[in-house]
Amino acid sequence: RTLRTLTFRRGGIRESNMVSIVEQNTMVSVHYTGTFTDGEVFDSSEGKDPLTFLVGHGQMITGFEQEMLGAEVGEKRVFTLTPDRAYGERNDEAIQQVPREQFPEGMAIEVGMVLGAQSEQGPVQFSVASVDDDMVTVDFNHQMAGMTLNFSVEVVDIAEGPIQKDMDNCGPGCGCN
Repeated sequence: RTLRTLTFRRGGIRESNMVSIVEQNTMVSVHYTGTFTDGEVFDSSEGKDPLTFLVGHGQMITGFEQEMLGAEVGEKRVFTLTPDRAYGERNDEAIQQVPREQFPEGMAIEVGMVLGAQSEQGPVQFSVASVDDDMVTVDFNHQMAGMTLNFSVEVVDIAEGPIQKDMDNCGPGCGCN
Protein backbone atom coordinates (compact mmCIF):
# COMPACT_ATOMS: atom_id res chain seq x y z
CA ARG A 1 0.00 0.00 0.00
CA THR A 2 1.84 3.05 -1.25
CA LEU A 3 0.42 6.52 -1.73
CA ARG A 4 2.10 8.97 -4.08
CA THR A 5 2.37 12.48 -2.72
CA LEU A 6 3.79 15.69 -4.08
CA THR A 7 5.75 17.93 -1.77
CA PHE A 8 6.07 21.57 -2.78
CA ARG A 9 9.42 23.07 -1.81
CA ARG A 10 11.58 25.93 -2.97
CA GLY A 11 13.28 24.71 -6.09
CA GLY A 12 10.43 22.60 -7.32
CA ILE A 13 8.11 19.73 -6.64
CA ARG A 14 9.41 16.54 -5.11
CA GLU A 15 7.51 13.29 -5.43
CA SER A 16 7.67 10.95 -2.46
CA ASN A 17 6.05 7.73 -1.42
CA MET A 18 4.10 7.38 1.78
CA VAL A 19 3.36 3.92 3.05
CA SER A 20 0.04 3.37 4.78
CA ILE A 21 1.03 0.52 7.15
CA VAL A 22 4.08 -0.46 9.18
CA GLU A 23 5.96 -3.23 7.37
CA GLN A 24 9.55 -4.37 6.81
CA ASN A 25 11.88 -1.68 5.43
CA THR A 26 9.58 1.24 6.30
CA MET A 27 10.69 4.32 8.24
CA VAL A 28 8.31 4.66 11.16
CA SER A 29 7.95 7.57 13.57
CA VAL A 30 6.17 6.95 16.88
CA HIS A 31 5.42 8.64 20.15
CA TYR A 32 5.73 6.16 22.98
CA THR A 33 5.89 5.62 26.71
CA GLY A 34 7.60 2.58 28.19
CA THR A 35 6.82 1.45 31.74
CA PHE A 36 7.87 -1.33 34.06
CA THR A 37 5.18 -3.61 35.50
CA ASP A 38 4.94 -1.39 38.61
CA GLY A 39 3.98 1.59 36.41
CA GLU A 40 7.33 3.41 36.64
CA VAL A 41 8.15 5.15 33.35
CA PHE A 42 11.57 4.10 32.03
CA ASP A 43 11.45 6.06 28.75
CA SER A 44 9.10 8.32 26.84
CA SER A 45 9.03 10.61 23.83
CA GLU A 46 6.53 12.90 25.58
CA GLY A 47 7.56 16.50 24.99
CA LYS A 48 10.22 15.38 22.48
CA ASP A 49 10.45 14.59 18.80
CA PRO A 50 8.99 11.21 17.86
CA LEU A 51 11.28 8.17 17.73
CA THR A 52 12.05 7.20 14.12
CA PHE A 53 13.39 3.80 13.10
CA LEU A 54 13.80 1.56 10.06
CA VAL A 55 11.72 -1.59 10.56
CA GLY A 56 13.57 -4.89 10.29
CA HIS A 57 17.11 -3.58 10.66
CA GLY A 58 17.85 -4.17 14.34
CA GLN A 59 17.27 -0.60 15.46
CA MET A 60 14.52 -1.63 17.92
CA ILE A 61 13.99 -4.66 20.11
CA THR A 62 12.35 -7.41 18.09
CA GLY A 63 9.15 -7.61 20.12
CA PHE A 64 8.51 -3.87 19.72
CA GLU A 65 8.80 -4.11 15.94
CA GLN A 66 6.60 -7.22 15.82
CA GLU A 67 3.87 -5.45 17.79
CA MET A 68 3.95 -2.46 15.41
CA LEU A 69 3.67 -4.45 12.16
CA GLY A 70 0.41 -3.67 10.39
CA ALA A 71 -0.25 -0.43 12.31
CA GLU A 72 -1.43 2.68 10.46
CA VAL A 73 -0.70 6.37 10.99
CA GLY A 74 -2.73 7.62 13.96
CA GLU A 75 -3.17 4.13 15.39
CA LYS A 76 -2.41 3.64 19.07
CA ARG A 77 -1.23 0.31 20.42
CA VAL A 78 -0.67 -0.87 23.98
CA PHE A 79 1.35 -4.04 24.52
CA THR A 80 3.51 -5.95 26.98
CA LEU A 81 6.85 -7.56 26.14
CA THR A 82 8.10 -10.43 28.24
CA PRO A 83 11.89 -10.73 28.60
CA ASP A 84 12.17 -13.21 25.71
CA ARG A 85 10.68 -10.53 23.39
CA ALA A 86 12.63 -7.62 24.88
CA TYR A 87 16.17 -7.75 26.31
CA GLY A 88 16.27 -11.44 27.19
CA GLU A 89 16.57 -13.21 30.51
CA ARG A 90 19.38 -12.38 32.91
CA ASN A 91 22.44 -14.58 32.46
CA ASP A 92 24.57 -15.25 35.56
CA GLU A 93 27.56 -15.99 33.32
CA ALA A 94 27.48 -12.34 32.20
CA ILE A 95 28.54 -11.29 35.71
CA GLN A 96 32.32 -11.33 35.98
CA GLN A 97 35.14 -10.34 38.30
CA VAL A 98 37.70 -7.97 36.78
CA PRO A 99 40.97 -7.00 38.53
CA ARG A 100 40.83 -3.36 39.63
CA GLU A 101 44.17 -2.77 37.87
CA GLN A 102 42.46 -3.24 34.47
CA PHE A 103 40.62 0.07 35.00
CA PRO A 104 42.38 3.41 34.50
CA GLU A 105 44.49 4.43 37.50
CA GLY A 106 42.71 6.93 39.73
CA MET A 107 39.30 6.27 38.15
CA ALA A 108 36.52 6.54 40.71
CA ILE A 109 34.46 3.37 40.25
CA GLU A 110 31.06 3.25 41.93
CA VAL A 111 28.34 0.61 42.13
CA GLY A 112 25.69 1.27 39.47
CA MET A 113 28.01 3.05 37.04
CA VAL A 114 27.51 2.12 33.40
CA LEU A 115 30.78 1.88 31.51
CA GLY A 116 31.86 0.74 28.08
CA ALA A 117 34.58 -1.56 26.84
CA GLN A 118 35.81 -2.87 23.53
CA SER A 119 35.34 -6.60 22.90
CA GLU A 120 36.07 -8.90 19.97
CA GLN A 121 32.42 -8.35 18.88
CA GLY A 122 32.70 -4.55 19.16
CA PRO A 123 31.74 -2.08 21.91
CA VAL A 124 29.83 -3.41 24.92
CA GLN A 125 28.27 -1.76 27.94
CA PHE A 126 28.41 -3.09 31.45
CA SER A 127 27.38 -1.94 34.90
CA VAL A 128 29.42 -2.08 38.09
CA ALA A 129 27.82 -4.50 40.56
CA SER A 130 30.39 -4.25 43.39
CA VAL A 131 33.84 -2.84 44.08
CA ASP A 132 36.56 -3.71 46.56
CA ASP A 133 40.27 -2.88 46.74
CA ASP A 134 41.40 -5.56 44.28
CA MET A 135 38.35 -6.63 42.24
CA VAL A 136 35.41 -5.05 40.43
CA THR A 137 32.33 -7.16 39.77
CA VAL A 138 30.82 -6.18 36.42
CA ASP A 139 27.51 -7.17 34.86
CA PHE A 140 27.30 -7.46 31.07
CA ASN A 141 23.53 -8.14 31.12
CA HIS A 142 21.44 -5.38 29.59
CA GLN A 143 20.04 -3.22 32.40
CA MET A 144 16.51 -4.32 31.46
CA ALA A 145 17.31 -8.01 30.98
CA GLY A 146 14.79 -10.20 32.80
CA MET A 147 12.17 -7.44 32.91
CA THR A 148 8.68 -7.34 31.48
CA LEU A 149 8.10 -4.04 29.68
CA ASN A 150 4.84 -2.25 28.86
CA PHE A 151 4.50 0.16 25.94
CA SER A 152 1.89 2.65 24.80
CA VAL A 153 2.68 3.70 21.22
CA GLU A 154 1.11 6.01 18.65
CA VAL A 155 2.22 5.90 15.00
CA VAL A 156 2.76 9.45 13.72
CA ASP A 157 4.38 8.79 10.33
CA ILE A 158 5.24 5.94 7.98
CA ALA A 159 7.42 6.33 4.89
CA GLU A 160 9.33 4.11 2.49
CA GLY A 161 12.74 3.16 3.82
CA PRO A 162 15.89 3.98 1.87
CA ILE A 163 16.38 2.02 -1.31
CA GLN A 164 19.26 -0.46 -1.29
CA LYS A 165 21.79 1.80 -3.03
CA ASP A 166 21.19 4.47 -0.36
CA MET A 167 21.42 1.91 2.45
CA ASP A 168 25.04 1.08 1.61
CA ASN A 169 26.09 4.50 2.86
CA CYS A 170 23.56 5.17 5.63
CA GLY A 171 26.17 4.95 8.40
CA PRO A 172 27.30 2.80 11.28
CA GLY A 173 24.71 1.33 13.60
CA CYS A 174 21.89 1.44 11.07
CA GLY A 175 21.65 -2.34 10.95
CA CYS A 176 21.74 -2.65 7.16
CA ASN A 177 25.48 -3.18 6.65
